Amino acid sequence: MERSTRRNSRHLSILAGVVAAAVTLGGRVNAQQSPDWTEPFPPFRIAGNLYYVGSKGLASYLITTSQGHILINSALEANVPLIRSSVETLGFNFADIRILLISHAHWDHNAGSAAIKAQTGATYMVMDGDVPVVESGGTTDFHYGNVPSSHFPQTKVERVLHDGAEVRLGGAVLVARLTPGHTKGCTTWTMKVEQAGRTYDVVIVGSPNVNPGYRLVGNAAYPQIADDYDRTFRVLKALPCDIFLGAHGSYFDLEAKFGRSKGQGPGPFVDPGGYRKYVADRERAFKTELAKQKKTPPHTSIDLSPRASATVQERDGAGRVGDEHVPRTGGELEIANLDHRHLARTLLEEELAVLRHDRDLP
Repeated sequence: MERSTRRNSRHLSILAGVVAAAVTLGGRVNAQQSPDWTEPFPPFRIAGNLYYVGSKGLASYLITTSQGHILINSALEANVPLIRSSVETLGFNFADIRILLISHAHWDHNAGSAAIKAQTGATYMVMDGDVPVVESGGTTDFHYGNVPSSHFPQTKVERVLHDGAEVRLGGAVLVARLTPGHTKGCTTWTMKVEQAGRTYDVVIVGSPNVNPGYRLVGNAAYPQIADDYDRTFRVLKALPCDIFLGAHGSYFDLEAKFGRSKGQGPGPFVDPGGYRKYVADRERAFKTELAKQKKTPPHTSIDLSPRASATVQERDGAGRVGDEHVPRTGGELEIANLDHRHLARTLLEEELAVLRHDRDLP
């Protein structure tokens, strides 16, 4: 009895600490948005009928055809005018977009979809695993569903895609490859483009990143998440790739490559070695995080120290973890895309579960 009382007392102390931490952190634990997500970037032709029309940080792609155009990634709602301006700067009519695709159902890649559909009448096509998230406005996302700052306008999907599905328009053929883990329907797009008599294999990576707070072990909302990441890396390593692109410019070093190409052809974007290196690096990061979580599950250790944001950032080594930018700030805990109310509720639920378990022990 005495041991049980001491144990319960210890857990109650932990609960009190969690509540106090959540209250103290208040407005400091919130969704982070990198400034380059809304920073304009010069639109340019990558190769053939494939163009870059995104911002500096959020990649969007236009595939042009004689029967209308395909747009990949609507980005943030605030980015829709930027994407439209980029399309028109290149000499194309924004209203001629017939098909809208996304890399995955996170608000930084699909929040603008409702607006683009309204302006163009485009048919929205999404991988099956991401359809519920898209149509719920993000509320059914396995990780960010309870985070209001990650929600977006609910958007109807006209065509549900499955792994290997082809999207065809005016001679252009894109293949949807399911690369899950980052989201349940994360999609890597592949296509072929021709320029100057040469055909290039293009890979537009959805995302192989493990975001801060993702549970790879014991994830009730996504039990097969680790297996899905394994699948993703098998798929990515098997894809033929000449031109390496992705959902964020940082994946494939957009700025540096654009600076070297000056928009005059594929040049630096033909980077099969860079693609293989990127995939290998992200697989190592995944395996490292998985091993760490198997050894110490995330719910058993919570770092609320002033070094916490730096610790998170160091997992990528370049100021980014997954898709989210996590700034270092003295003495503040900043966790990308994590609402403090959700954090407090999650931690309280975990400690209550421990209390219930301990109550039944001798």
